[in-house]
Amino acid sequence: MGALWQTDSSKAVVPTERVDEAPIPPKKRRNRHGWKAFWLLLLIIAVVVGLAANKEMRTSRFQSRELSQYAASLKYQLEPGPSEAIRYPGNGPFDLRLGYSSLDEFLPRLLKRDYVITEQTRFSPALLSYTDKGLFVPYSEKIQAGLSITDCRAAPLYQYKYPQQLYSSFAAIPPVVVSSLLFIENRFLLDPKQPLANPAVDWPRFGMAAWSQVAKLLHLPGQSAGGSTLATQLEKYRHSPDGLTVSGAEKIRQMISASVRAYQPGPETLGARQNIIRDYLNSVPLSAVPGHGEVHGMAEGLRVWYGSDFNKANEQLNSPATDPKTMADKGLALREMLSLMIAQRRPSHYLTKGREELADLTDSHLRLLKQNGVIDSALADAALASKVTYRDWQTQPTIQPIETNKGISVARSRLATMLNRPLYDLDRLDLSATSTLQGELQTQATEYLKKLADPAFAGQIGLIGERLLTPTSTTQVRYSFTLFELTPDGSRVRVQTDSTDQPFDINEGSKLELGSTAKMRVLTTYLQIISELHDKYGAMTVPELKKVEVPDQDRLSQWVIDYLIQNKDHDLSKMLGAALDRKYSASPGEAFFTGGGLHVFHNFRNEDNGRMPSLRDALRESINLPFIRLMRDVVRYVTYSGPNSSAELLKDDRDPRRQEYLASFADREGTSFLLKFWKKYKNKDTPARLDTFLDSMRPTPIRMAAVHRYLLPNASQEDFNSFVRSHLKGAKLTEKLTDDRLIRLYDAYGPGSYDLPDQGFIAKVHPLDLWLMGYLLNHPDATFSEIVKASQFERQEVYSWLFKSKHKGARDSRIRTMLEIEAFLEIHQRWQKVGYPFDHLVPSLATAIGSSGDRPAALAELIGTILNDGVRMPSLRIDSLHFAAGTPYETRLTNDPHVGKRVMPSEVATAMREALSQVVDSGTAKRVSGSFKTADGTPLVMGGKTGTGDNRIEAIGSGGRILSSKSINRTATFVFYIGNNHFGTLTAFVPGRSAENFKFTSALPVQVLKGMAPILSPYLQPGTHTMCQAPQVTAAR
Repeated sequence: MGALWQTDSSKAVVPTERVDEAPIPPKKRRNRHGWKAFWLLLLIIAVVVGLAANKEMRTSRFQSRELSQYAASLKYQLEPGPSEAIRYPGNGPFDLRLGYSSLDEFLPRLLKRDYVITEQTRFSPALLSYTDKGLFVPYSEKIQAGLSITDCRAAPLYQYKYPQQLYSSFAAIPPVVVSSLLFIENRFLLDPKQPLANPAVDWPRFGMAAWSQVAKLLHLPGQSAGGSTLATQLEKYRHSPDGLTVSGAEKIRQMISASVRAYQPGPETLGARQNIIRDYLNSVPLSAVPGHGEVHGMAEGLRVWYGSDFNKANEQLNSPATDPKTMADKGLALREMLSLMIAQRRPSHYLTKGREELADLTDSHLRLLKQNGVIDSALADAALASKVTYRDWQTQPTIQPIETNKGISVARSRLATMLNRPLYDLDRLDLSATSTLQGELQTQATEYLKKLADPAFAGQIGLIGERLLTPTSTTQVRYSFTLFELTPDGSRVRVQTDSTDQPFDINEGSKLELGSTAKMRVLTTYLQIISELHDKYGAMTVPELKKVEVPDQDRLSQWVIDYLIQNKDHDLSKMLGAALDRKYSASPGEAFFTGGGLHVFHNFRNEDNGRMPSLRDALRESINLPFIRLMRDVVRYVTYSGPNSSAELLKDDRDPRRQEYLASFADREGTSFLLKFWKKYKNKDTPARLDTFLDSMRPTPIRMAAVHRYLLPNASQEDFNSFVRSHLKGAKLTEKLTDDRLIRLYDAYGPGSYDLPDQGFIAKVHPLDLWLMGYLLNHPDATFSEIVKASQFERQEVYSWLFKSKHKGARDSRIRTMLEIEAFLEIHQRWQKVGYPFDHLVPSLATAIGSSGDRPAALAELIGTILNDGVRMPSLRIDSLHFAAGTPYETRLTNDPHVGKRVMPSEVATAMREALSQVVDSGTAKRVSGSFKTADGTPLVMGGKTGTGDNRIEAIGSGGRILSSKSINRTATFVFYIGNNHFGTLTAFVPGRSAENFKFTSALPVQVLKGMAPILSPYLQPGTHTMCQAPQVTAAR
C-alpha cells in the first residue's frame, strides 16, 4: 500500500509540476477575448457617438437646447448713471463705424466738456464672463443706423440713415435673389425640415474645410476649401479685426459667436436664418469708391458700381411678365445682383481690375443655376445675354451733397468737434443728439436774412438810405445772426444762421475786425480793475489811504484812492457808477506811442473832437479817443501796479542789489511768459504754431526779415524772399519790395547780426516768444519742463538789454515797447476769462477800437455773462447725446448743470448792463428802442453795443501820407440783450474788393434786427423758453 501510495504519489507529482506550466495557454486565450471585447466596446461607443453626432448634425437638438438656455443668461439692462459692468467691443469694422468701439474715447471727451452720463447699460455676470473670453456680444443688430438730430422741441432736424436703401425684411427680398445666394454660399440654410438647425455650421463644408487644412499641413495635393457660412461671414466682416479671419482661433470665435447669436431668440432658428440672409444682402462689403467711401450691401452696390436703381431692380426680379423687354431687364438685374454676390470674395479686385474675370465667373454661375433648376432657361438666357455697365466716375460721380442748412451745419459741426470725427464718419455713428436750436425760428430767421437781398423787401425793412444801403447794393451784403437763451445750466443757442448757402460760419469760424464792439471788452476790463482796487483799498481808513504810494503813471489806482478819500460811502456799485462818469478827452490831436511807434487816431464824427465826454457817454455814442486813452490807462495800471510789474526794474539804476534782483526777476518772469506762450502753441502742429505766432504781428519787411532770419537761419535767399512776400500781402507798405531790398534785408538780419532781445525788439514781439517759436521748430514734441531747462540763458538775456544802451531816450523807447507787450499779455488773459476766442492780442492801443479782431459768437458770450450777473455759462449747442439705443452699449449723456463760473463781480455786470442799455435808449442803437414788447405792450428791456469795421490795405508815404487805400472787407455788428433771458449778435458783412463801394455803419444791423421784431417777439416772451421744451436739469454724475 505504501509502495502503491508512493507510486501513485510519485505519478501525482508530475502532473502537479505540469499544472504549474500549463496555465499560460489559457491566459493567452482570455487576453485575446478581452481585447476583442475592448475593441468591440470602443466600436460600439464610436458608432453610438457617430450616430448621435450625425443626428445632432441633422437636428441640432442638443445644441439648440443648451445654447438657447445659455444665450438667455447673456443679458444687459439700461440703468441710471455710468456703468462699471460694460465691455466695449473691439475694432471690428461695423463696431468702429457705428461708434461702439470708440465709446471709451467719446465718453471721456464729453465728460471733459461738461456732460454727464445719465444712463448706461449693465451686463449680467454671465455676459461679462462671455465677453471677457473674447466672444462677440449677442444681440439683434440694427440693419440701419446713423446720425439723428432733433431740435429743442424734439422735432426732426437732421436724419442720416446708413445704408440709405435696404431690404427691410426677408419677405421683401425677391425669391430668385435668395435662391441664388443660397446656391452660392449656404445651400441648406433655409431647410424647413430642420427647425433647430445651427446656421453657423454647415457640416459638410466644415468637414471639407478641415480636411483641406490637414492636407495643407501634410503638403498633400488638393484645392483649399472654405467652411464659412453666411452667419460666420457676418460675424467676420462686422466684428473681427479689419473684417478678416487671420487664424483658426478667430474662425472658432466667429462660429461660437454666430451660434450663440442665432439661438438667443430661442431654440428654433428659422427666423434667425432668414434674418441672416437679409442682413448679409444689406451689409456685405463691396470695396470703396473715391469720392464716395465704403460700399456696403446690394442696394448701395448697385447704385455705386453700376448706377442702377435698387427698387427698380427688385421690381424687375419680382415681375411675372415674360415679354422680351421685361426678360431683358430682369436678366440684367439678376446678372448685376449675382456679380456682386460673387465679387464679395475679392471686391477690390473683381470690381476694378478683374471685371472680365468677374464676368466669366458670373456666366459660369448662371449656367450652374440653370443646370440645378434654381432659375429657368429663359431667365438664364436673358442674364447670359446681358452685360453690366460700370458707372463712369468722370461723368457720374457719386458726390455727397454738402449740407447748406445753417442749423444742421451748426449741430453737425459741433458734434464733429466734440467727438473728433469728420462729418463722413459722424453721419454713420449710431447716435441721436438733441440740439438747442429752435428749428422753426431758425428757418424763419434764415428766410428773413435771405430776403434782404431783394431791394424791394430791404426798402420795406428800412435798409435803404444814408449810411445804410442803396437799391443796387443789397445783393452783396451778407448777414449773420445768433440768438441765445440764458437758462439755469447754460446759454442755449436758439438760432445760428446767416444769409449764405456756404458751410462756412461767420459767427464761429471767422476773425473779423468788429470795430467799436471792442469798447465793450475794454470797459468791462476797466470796471473789473476798479472792483479789484476797491477790494484792495475799500476797507482802509482815510489816513491809511493817504499813505499809499501810487506810481505817477497809474491813474486808475490814484483815482480809486482819491474817490475813497473823498467819499465816506465806499459802496462798490456807487463807485462803479462814478468810474463810468470819469471824463476823457476826445481830441485826436495827440500822437500815441504804441505798437513800437507813434500813431494817431480819429473819431467817426468830427464834431466829437472838442468834447470831454464821460465814459458812459463815450460808450453810448461810440467815440473813439476816450477809449484809446482809457486803454492806455489800463495798460499803465497793468504795467506799473499790476502783480510782478516789470516797471519795478526802472526805479533805481544804482541799487547794488539790482543785478541779483534782475536775475531772479528774469528767471521768474521769463518762466511765466514762456508758460503763456506755450499754452497758445501746445496743442497745435508746426504750421499752425507758426501761423499763430505771425498772426500776432503787424507785418513789415523789417519785422518779417528779423523773424525769418532768426527762426530759419539756414534758409536760402529764395526761401526768404518767398516768405517775406507771402506774409506782406495786404500789409501797409511805405516802400517797394524789390529783389535788391530783400537781399539787403537777408544780409542785415542774418545769424549773429543781433542778439535775441534786439531781434525781438526789431520784430516787435516778445523775445521769449520768438525764442520759443524757434525752439519748437527744432523740437516740436518738447515738453514745457524741457523748454524751461533749455531757456535758462535766454531768460536772463532777454532782460539784460534794458541796461546796455548808453542813450536814455533809446532805452526808454525800448522799455516802453517791451512793457506794452507784457501788459497786453496780461490784458489778453483777462479777456480770455470772459470768452475772447483768440490766442493773442495785438499789443497796441488800437485794440480798444477792434484791431485785434473778434467773433460775433464770442461777443455774444460776453454780453450773456453780463446779462447773467457776471457768471459765465457754457454756450450749449448740443443738449444731450444718445449712443447705441437698444444695444448692449447704450449710453445717454446730458450737459452738466453745475458749470457756471463767476468771472466778474455782480456789481460790474449791473453797471455794464446799465451802460449798454443807454446805447439802445439814446445812443447808436436807438432806432431799435421799443421794438420788442411783451404781450401786453410793455417794452422789453434792451441793451447792446454797435461796431463798424472798415478793413483796408494802405500804402503809406513819407510823413504818413496815404498813397493808396484798398478795402479788404467791411463789417457792422450789433451785440445785444433783450429782456432777462435772450441775447445775441447781428452782423452785416461785405467781403473782398466790393467792400470799397460801401459806407454803411452799424445802423444797418440795428435796422435789420428791428425788422426781425415781428418774427422774434413771440419767442422772446417771458416764460416761453423760446417755445422749446424746458431743459431737464439733472445732477447725475
